[in-house]
Amino acid sequence: MSTSNKSQFLLLFRHPNEAPDPSPEEMQQIFGKWMAWMKGLKAQGHFVAADRLDDGGKVLRGTSVTDGPFAEAKEIVGGFVIVAADHLAHAAELARGCPGLAGGTVVEVRPIEDLPPI
Repeated sequence: MSTSNKSQFLLLFRHPNEAPDPSPEEMQQIFGKWMAWMKGLKAQGHFVAADRLDDGGKVLRGTSVTDGPFAEAKEIVGGFVIVAADHLAHAAELARGCPGLAGGTVVEVRPIEDLPPI
């Protein structure tokens, strides 16, 4: 299945900040589930790209720059997947397979709009 005739959608993963850190064994199981889900998306021709986000970073508001993301945030953006799908409802259906949903992860599904040539 080709991704060339499909639109692209960003699946943005927000994880609960108050959740305890998993053990190394639990982390390995969690990682395995995520990889299996993404490999399934790829096998179906929907996977475009994915990456985790580091815990550190900077937050810019106006002219101020602070360290972030903030520990007091209720959710932390942990990563993203870009999928190719026929329409928004199709992308949301693909997102339903996200293994993090069972553990409290929130998946935001957003259409990606092409920028004009720069």
